[in-house]
Amino acid sequence: FSCEWAKASFRFREPYSDLAYALEAEKKGTRALLMAVQAHIIKYLLFVQNTEDTHLERLSSIGRRAQGEALAAALAETLWAAGGGGRAVVCLVTAALYVVPQGDYTADSFTERIQLFEFSEKAAAQEFIFDHINCFKGEGSHGVILFLYSLLFSRTLER
Repeated sequence: FSCEWAKASFRFREPYSDLAYALEAEKKGTRALLMAVQAHIIKYLLFVQNTEDTHLERLSSIGRRAQGEALAAALAETLWAAGGGGRAVVCLVTAALYVVPQGDYTADSFTERIQLFEFSEKAAAQEFIFDHINCFKGEGSHGVILFLYSLLFSRTLER
């Protein structure tokens, strides 16, 4: 992965601002993936989340927790769809190494530490993602790459 992909994470604009619902996206390679997730975030905030606010007020009246909930819902929904509506796999980075570099594989000190968590219920996947939301949002978290790996494993390599 390029330096840009390695630095990319799901970063929201300032909470309680006019663009509180919006992800920050660079004008390069990760933008398309971020915008696909952004569409699911807006869908969640407008049509799924239950609040007293009107639709447009919902978009700008969200705080950090609501941003995390919306991101968790968007990621879980996308992974669930990739898994054919029957499973979702969430990848997180751990301290332990799970792959020993061999042959033509070049270690990147990231991929070797990915652990897979499989879910057969969308709600459980969403809750797990929310509990680990900083793994996707945090600076230096490789959040976009983790989500991309999660998509691939949810879909399965055979499909």
